[in-house]
Amino acid sequence: MHAITIQEPGVVGVTPEPPGRLEAGCVRVRTIYSGVSAGTELTAYRGTNPYLTRHWDAERRLFTEGRTHAYPLSGWGYQEVGEVVEAAPDVAAPPVGSLVWGIWGHRAEAVLPAERLAGHVLPPGADPLTGVFARVGAIALNAVHAAGVHLGDQVTIFGQGVIGLLATRLAVLSGARVVAADAIPARLALARRFGAAETFDVLTGSCAEFVRKRLDGADTAIELSGSHHALHEAIRSVRRGGRVVAAGFYQGEGVGLRLGEEFHHNQVQLVSSQIGAVAAGLSHRWDVERLQRTFMELALRGEVDTGALVSHVTPARDAAEAFALLDRHPADALQVVFAFGEPPGNHGPPTPGPPAHEEAR
Repeated sequence: MHAITIQEPGVVGVTPEPPGRLEAGCVRVRTIYSGVSAGTELTAYRGTNPYLTRHWDAERRLFTEGRTHAYPLSGWGYQEVGEVVEAAPDVAAPPVGSLVWGIWGHRAEAVLPAERLAGHVLPPGADPLTGVFARVGAIALNAVHAAGVHLGDQVTIFGQGVIGLLATRLAVLSGARVVAADAIPARLALARRFGAAETFDVLTGSCAEFVRKRLDGADTAIELSGSHHALHEAIRSVRRGGRVVAAGFYQGEGVGLRLGEEFHHNQVQLVSSQIGAVAAGLSHRWDVERLQRTFMELALRGEVDTGALVSHVTPARDAAEAFALLDRHPADALQVVFAFGEPPGNHGPPTPGPPAHEEAR
């Protein structure tokens, strides 16, 4: 039994961890795959996550002096898939042998309440790798919901990492005409495969000026790169009274965000999207669980090609190299997945295609 641990900024190891005791109402899940969140987890790897320097008061919903988490950070990660290998006597579902998706961190196994896995069983024959996209897919869907996308809307999506590409696909499925913006050509190629009507390389100039020239401005923009400069460009890109969804995980002070310019003069709506809750106007009908299940239904039906996003499947023991790759060479990786074991039954070994950054060239 072991878990991937961020020991201090820039230092990752695989450490032993005692197995959990199987309690009533619980199942033991042996991890097959665990996906890396290149946004949240890199903030922990780099030491920039606000939880490391500020205390989150959950009751008052305020950051205050102090800290919420401290190194070492064990088992971070929130998109896992595994096999149920043991169940308490009082548990009927999910049955032993089921492949399930959920959140239990980068660890070889976990003991989980069976009720947390209700509706999380992969159907027979499904690629287990699909399960690692439930959470990031929900984040993308949450951002699209927050944007209030309507049939025929012009939407600009800044950042075409995993979540940005998923948002592009989901916005297209919602009836939008999408302009996808990024600095990495291979990701822009994938955005076109995912249905973007146009793409823009942000290293060549101003995406906002491009969008205003071609489309007279976007109805909505979704910012998913986590860059304050990109957020400012998203604000510049929308029409008067347009909406900008800030869904990236922004670090530090807002350098490059000039709110006295287009934001002020064009009466732009700026809303935040974060996976802790759904868009305020939908909270009477939607919750995070529904977001995850909805995304998984789309992926399992083949309406979202999650396999095209997997660039690396690497043994968990090589976690340090994987984090270093994401940190130092982001253009060379997209969705990195840790493998803890081979898929059971007749699912066969993982057979991902070529790395997404190579396939798109």
